[in-house]
Amino acid sequence: MWYRGATRLLFLLPAEFAHRLVFFLLSAGKALGLIKPWIPKSLLAPVKIAGLCFPNRVGLAAGMDKNADLCEYWSHFGFGFAEMGTVTPLPQSGNPKPRLFRLKKEKALINRMGFNNAGLEKMAQKLKNRKRKGCLIGGNIGKNKQTPNQDAQSDYLKGLQTLHPYVDYFTVNVSSPNTPELRALQNPETLRHLLLPLLKLNEELQPKRPLFVKVDPDMPLEQLGEVLNVLMELKIDGIIASNTSSLRSSNSSKKAMRVQGGLSGGPLFNRALERVQFIHQKTKGELPIIACGGIDSYKKARIMCKAGASLVQVYTGFVYQGPNLIQKLAKGLGNFVP
Repeated sequence: MWYRGATRLLFLLPAEFAHRLVFFLLSAGKALGLIKPWIPKSLLAPVKIAGLCFPNRVGLAAGMDKNADLCEYWSHFGFGFAEMGTVTPLPQSGNPKPRLFRLKKEKALINRMGFNNAGLEKMAQKLKNRKRKGCLIGGNIGKNKQTPNQDAQSDYLKGLQTLHPYVDYFTVNVSSPNTPELRALQNPETLRHLLLPLLKLNEELQPKRPLFVKVDPDMPLEQLGEVLNVLMELKIDGIIASNTSSLRSSNSSKKAMRVQGGLSGGPLFNRALERVQFIHQKTKGELPIIACGGIDSYKKARIMCKAGASLVQVYTGFVYQGPNLIQKLAKGLGNFVP
């Protein structure tokens, strides 16, 4: 109830300003000891995926905590894991503002942030100082905007090497619609060229961190099948399906049609579900799937898990519904049997 009242006030503010204000207030709560770095026992339902023991099946998607400002405190809201980033080797300011938009009636967001972040070194320092309690932490790594695709490998290697001591798993983000030509890295042979040295470095650093790849919801299923062939061949630890969408449906609102950027939230659910079902069938259930896109109720989370997802991530649903949603998902999925 309190969150509904807070959102009414926050939604009177520009979306990105409201985001910064919430982070300021949460940081203040952390400093005052009001937010604890552990998961309430009632929300613990451990599950082992990709060699890691996740406290529960519910995660915070990348994009919310781009600089790991609250890395050790997301567990307080019930998350079993939280993904930091996307982070790039060098700091970058991202795309011009405004770049974050609410679609209230659709319970959706459109963002064209453009990997705005403070860079690898600052994130590494924050992660280094975190208390290793509560939820697992993932590092979502990307390339700087000015780095051409032919040199992208170097940026991802820097991300892996810098954050390796401090995160529990990595996500290779090659699917954001807001960095020019980034999605071209999903071309099967290009992706193979990108992933091979990452896998090699991951083996050398030890302990080996699980490596996930985040794909977009807009690629044709035929191409997704080719990507899956590469991931299975290379024995990637898992896939996140999916990122935000550049596409709009025929029943999208006028605002959604007018504003460019990646769409997230309710309208993305069916497209994300289709990807989860396809991946599960194509890989015969052998590739762990993290479902992401439009999950704003226990019913939808359960549908994703029944379709083949091992874990779920939320972002937009959390914005609109707050911690109550995370608690419902964690408790409900705690009893889920695949």
